Amino acid sequence: MSPSRALVIAHRGASARELENSLAAFRAAAALGADAVELDVHATADGVIVVHHDEAIAGHRIARMTRPQLAALRLANGEPVPTLGDVLGLLGPALQVFVEVKSLPPQFDASLLDVLRNGPNPPGYAVHAFDHRIVQRLGAARPGLRVGVLSTSYPIEPLRPLRDAGATILWQEHTLVDRALVAALHGAGMQLIVWTVDDVTEMRELLDFGVDGICTNRPEVGRRAVDALAA
Repeated sequence: MSPSRALVIAHRGASARELENSLAAFRAAAALGADAVELDVHATADGVIVVHHDEAIAGHRIARMTRPQLAALRLANGEPVPTLGDVLGLLGPALQVFVEVKSLPPQFDASLLDVLRNGPNPPGYAVHAFDHRIVQRLGAARPGLRVGVLSTSYPIEPLRPLRDAGATILWQEHTLVDRALVAALHGAGMQLIVWTVDDVTEMRELLDFGVDGICTNRPEVGRRAVDALAA
């Protein structure tokens, strides 16, 4: 994929402007020109897929909560805690959604996959995780689902973790990316998304390498960088 085609991916929504992983942040991401959003999910004790980064909300562990308990909570901005279904419905068919699975007991794999299947833009959804076993499970259960693996180290054999997990997207920490890594992945038909980049100079360098996506807290800055290169 050429640099001009790189996706602008809003990290937990437009989280430099609004509370991360909130509906307000996802609304702002769309308004600021993002092509996609990245978000984090956990499952409640009764299988509700919750959009939140940490494992607890206001001291309540998500894995021990139920849907009614979740509904009673509010985020720091006063909004309800969104479910994945809420976010997909809000964004509609226009934006892609990259779901980072923070935790997911195997018995709730189907719950997550059902939410993705029933959203307004199933071809635009993908999942990724630091736990590559989750990625492998979900990809095997739903052939055709785009799956990726997260990395904070420079891989000596960059295709190995992808192939082991059945993934096609490497989510790489942005300081550990160079032209050779991008070329190795593209040569095998894989993609590389970098996270989390807010500085425009760094964005331009990474886009010049040919990365497939820029995950940023500031999607308006990413939009300008990508559009300037395309022009």
